[in-house]
Amino acid sequence: MSGRDAGAAAPIRILLIEDSDLDAELIAAALEDAGLDCRIDRVMTREAFAAAVAEPCHDLILADYVLPTFDGLAALDHARGHCPDIPFVFVSGTLGEDVAVEALKTGATDYVVKQRLDRLPRTVLRALAEAQARSERRASAEALRSLNESLEARVAARTAELAEANAELRREIIERQRIEEALRQAQRLEAVGQLTSGIAHDFNNLLTVIAGNLEFLGRAVPDERSRRRIDTMRAAADRGARLTAQLLAFSRRQRLEPVPVRLNDTVAAMRDLLQSSIGGAVEIAMVLEPGLWPALADPTQIELIILNLAINARDAMAVGGRLTIETANAILGEPDRPEAPPAGEHVTIAISDTGSGIHPEVLKRVFEPFFTTKEVGKGSGLGLAQVYGFAKQSGGGVRIETCLGEGTTVRVFLPRAAVEPGAVVGEESEAHPPRPQGERPVVLVVDDDEAVREITVTRLSEAGYQIHEAGSGSAALRVLAEGTDIDLVVLDFAMPGMNGAEAACEIRRHRPALPVIFATGYADRTALMQVESVCEDRIVQKPFRGTELERKVAAALSERPALRLVVARSVGV
Repeated sequence: MSGRDAGAAAPIRILLIEDSDLDAELIAAALEDAGLDCRIDRVMTREAFAAAVAEPCHDLILADYVLPTFDGLAALDHARGHCPDIPFVFVSGTLGEDVAVEALKTGATDYVVKQRLDRLPRTVLRALAEAQARSERRASAEALRSLNESLEARVAARTAELAEANAELRREIIERQRIEEALRQAQRLEAVGQLTSGIAHDFNNLLTVIAGNLEFLGRAVPDERSRRRIDTMRAAADRGARLTAQLLAFSRRQRLEPVPVRLNDTVAAMRDLLQSSIGGAVEIAMVLEPGLWPALADPTQIELIILNLAINARDAMAVGGRLTIETANAILGEPDRPEAPPAGEHVTIAISDTGSGIHPEVLKRVFEPFFTTKEVGKGSGLGLAQVYGFAKQSGGGVRIETCLGEGTTVRVFLPRAAVEPGAVVGEESEAHPPRPQGERPVVLVVDDDEAVREITVTRLSEAGYQIHEAGSGSAALRVLAEGTDIDLVVLDFAMPGMNGAEAACEIRRHRPALPVIFATGYADRTALMQVESVCEDRIVQKPFRGTELERKVAAALSERPALRLVVARSVGV
């Protein structure tokens, strides 16, 4: 045991090693006379002593130095090995000074000669007090050690918590930086898109005037040389129109006619066209997934996108190389970049090359219009911008995977179509009685640009229509409010004050049977969807191409739908 409180009420338990009955009585009497409450267990042999200390239950050991079967030093040595915390005091009549010093060095707590047993009570109390102090010091040391260990564990746990919190903070900072970068990229692309759509609108108005007047001049010029010059200018105007179409594609303002499409059929049918376009030195491989879902997209635009990406891939490969076109189904989670597709089911078409790859700094800007790394005259910088605009307007997205020196893969994601290709879509029609035979239809032309309006009016006048003009949406409404008999309205979309979509809604409210056609340099699809009768047959792109304007006006007048344009057509490809 580890000592006891000297002031405790329990008796002091003493193990006495003494072979003399008289000396044992004298020792007990000395302790009793001092007022100590003691319970003494006496042993005389080595075996009895060993049994007593095997399971320590005493507070103190008193031992004679000379014993019949073993000596006190042997008893001390055995006690130190089995119960070192119990004080050991020699009480002997033959203990010399040298022997006593040796005993203390060996581990004895104290010694008392039998001739001075009056000192024994004080020696016992001092030995017990020292034992109690040692026990308390050990307990304090153990408590301190345990506290240190616990503190170290708490410090380690807290350090781990702080490290995890720091790592989580770093992850949040990185994620925030990624989101902020994606937001900046999206804002930059959106700003450039708004700018390009406005530029495209203005250029299309200019090209409408140029191309329209060139067409009129072409009819009046008699000599062949002048006709050739006019044809050259008309070709330049057509190239300008194609350039603005690419700008509109990037800014997601182009007109799309999405239908369910079998991408595998589209890709397979383009093999010969692709081979002739990129040259025989490039090997073309197609990996088309069986059971591919139908994609919802404009089939004409898909072909242009595939051809565009194939030519880009060819340009990225020095000589020869391998071009791989793959199709696949994909179920995606939330996007992490502005060009990425939204979550959901998509159909993908991937064009891969074995070219030089794209540098990370270039990769950040590849979707910006007019950004190109090609030599002057070798590229417009609108290819990937057009791909980006088409994919996003179609409800999908784009992903680029590239490795310098190994090649690039551009994946275009298109939304999965809800119905299979070939389904027939029809809408109810409500015909309006035609004009009396021989009476010319009356068309109201509304455009804020006088030069553009003059081209439209001239073309329709030459086609045999009576014309009324208005320079704004509110002016058109005033013409109608005057009771003028109008058979069809040709509306510009982008006009100050009241745009074409808003004007069309007002016209529908007052004259629901009156058909409307939009003649526009670009069209905000969301705004146009507010007008119920809007579809491909009710939109004419500026600059006018061929007889598209006259043909769509004639078709609208022949149908004369009252509220909704009715189309019965197959949406198959």
